[in-house]
Amino acid sequence: MRMKFNKPSQLALVAVASLLVATMLTACETLTVDFVFVTSAQAAGPNNYGVIDVFEINSESGQMRQIPTSPFPSGGRNPVAEALTSDNTNLFVVNKDDNTIVQFIIGNDGKVYAQNTTNTPGIFPMAVAVSGSNLFVVDTYQPLPTCSPAAPCSGSIGAFPISTATTGHPPSQYLDAPIANGDLNYWPLNLPGKPNDVIVPTSINVLTSGSFLYVSAYDASVTPNVGYVFGFANNSGALTPLNGGVPFFAGTHPSGIASDASSTYLYVTDSANSNVLGYAVSSGMLTPLAGSPYKAGGSPSSVVVDPTYPFAYVANAQDSSVTEYSMSNGVLTSLGTMATGLQPVAIGIDPSTNHFLYTVNFLGNSVDGTISGFELNTTSGALLVSQSSPYKANPLPTAVVAIPHKGTGAGITK
Repeated sequence: MRMKFNKPSQLALVAVASLLVATMLTACETLTVDFVFVTSAQAAGPNNYGVIDVFEINSESGQMRQIPTSPFPSGGRNPVAEALTSDNTNLFVVNKDDNTIVQFIIGNDGKVYAQNTTNTPGIFPMAVAVSGSNLFVVDTYQPLPTCSPAAPCSGSIGAFPISTATTGHPPSQYLDAPIANGDLNYWPLNLPGKPNDVIVPTSINVLTSGSFLYVSAYDASVTPNVGYVFGFANNSGALTPLNGGVPFFAGTHPSGIASDASSTYLYVTDSANSNVLGYAVSSGMLTPLAGSPYKAGGSPSSVVVDPTYPFAYVANAQDSSVTEYSMSNGVLTSLGTMATGLQPVAIGIDPSTNHFLYTVNFLGNSVDGTISGFELNTTSGALLVSQSSPYKANPLPTAVVAIPHKGTGAGITK
């Protein structure tokens, strides 16, 4: 016998069903705690643009999955670096082979929409950072007529004010003309007393305070190479070299650089010596920490410091691993290692809960790149592999940034 319902009963059932659907949609929405943006070179060749894979992180399991319509074109060839505006509404992607920075608006659903393209002051940009209303880009070579891969010269830093368009929603932010450095529109990275040495930059960091900027680099004109950190005072994008322009010693071949949330400590990975150097920061000046350098895995490529919990993590490209550290007054103590996909080249921590960690694995597997996901124990700092990790990305992923989404996060709490 078929059961029949009268009209009020049918309306009630419809209302209950609608409420259930709304509740389920709200639950799904709050389970997405972050959006993660990963650039990939994707394919070789002069006409192949890179892409941006966009992942969402589940707040309960840490599982990452690509959002619908991902990936998105990077707007240029060989994207190698990314940065976000302070309000997390705009993404800047550096395309090395085109000498460009492409600005994207980020939608509420994590999708990105290209808006503006700007040329960098120098040649072959390779690192970028945003601080307040300014963007800083590091170029491999200064824009000199004598500079080329066949005849390399030292790198440079360019600074751009970030302006906001008066129309559109969300607001589109774009780069104004580069900030002037006397007659130049960049700051050269030259070694005092050795103007002909080729200084190769590798990474950039601006302290959370915004007061000081640091660029890791090495002198390629000597064997073995000598590593340095060039320091600058930052005044609304105008840079003043610290220490009379004399850089701070940083091992042999520095590769990655990061600072803590209090702007008190700075860390630099040395890929040649398989360690990480730690410095105390005082008025911009760097002093080696006790016990520095600290042992890492083979060829460390990048470092990240948890903004909330006293832990730091280093991605080791040669070993395909992450080294875990506890921090006490800046001093690092190794907690062990965790395996990643092949050749991790970038590392990040989710900005919403600060206990989901991910590495970008350049080689990944035989066909694609991968992302390794972890949850970190907020008491011990130990890592636990996230559900279904590693996650498929496009070939040759290079960089990673993330923004918080709606949701409070869950994961490991002890």
